[in-house]
Amino acid sequence: ERYAPATANKMLAALRGVLKEAWRLGQMDAETYRRAVDLQPVRGERVSVGREVTLGEAQAILTACTRRGGASGARDAAAFALLYGGGLRRAEVVGLDLADYDEQEGRLVVRGKGRKERTVYLDDGSESALQAWLSYRGQEPGPLLGPVTRGGRLRMARLTDSSLYRAIERRRQEAGVAPFTPHDLRRSFGGDLLDAGADLATVQQLMGHSNPQTTARYDRRGERSKRQAARLRHTPFTPAS
Repeated sequence: ERYAPATANKMLAALRGVLKEAWRLGQMDAETYRRAVDLQPVRGERVSVGREVTLGEAQAILTACTRRGGASGARDAAAFALLYGGGLRRAEVVGLDLADYDEQEGRLVVRGKGRKERTVYLDDGSESALQAWLSYRGQEPGPLLGPVTRGGRLRMARLTDSSLYRAIERRRQEAGVAPFTPHDLRRSFGGDLLDAGADLATVQQLMGHSNPQTTARYDRRGERSKRQAARLRHTPFTPAS
């Protein structure tokens, strides 16, 4: 009762895993194991937190990167493009190598959760941002994105999740955009695709979700229909003069 349904179900899944391992190790007989794991999932849903990043806000942030200029600005624009235009998680972005990018096809091989690999295709703007970064980075094998010193020198090392977050946060502040999280960029990616008419199964594959219900949470069309339906009626309130 103290936890959100998703959190409670994760706890139950962890408990079932421990019990199963105990049974495999002979520390629990089969009958006791079956009784112990006979736990009903917690029902219910919560309203999604976070927000979508608009096209205008994305343009403002990319403009801030361009205004910054140099390798640092190009790197941050490419990172933002991968989050916003590719729907990648932070860990997936920093885990990319140059070899994962097929320049001719505009395709990335992304290693997601559970060691699962998926293919992601970039839109024209994201490709352009990545190409601008590669003109600074070069073709040396190694991490796709790397640190840039204050003097503008590139180091062939891997960015951390936190350093990527700080870079995007700096550009957000420079652009004067309201706060958002990196996951909000992923939420915007999924919602924009579904709004544009992409089918749920395709968006699920692009985002690397194992469960289509997870992808369905990004669908904004239901909220828009509810808003339109609510405006079909009228409550006869007149404020006092």
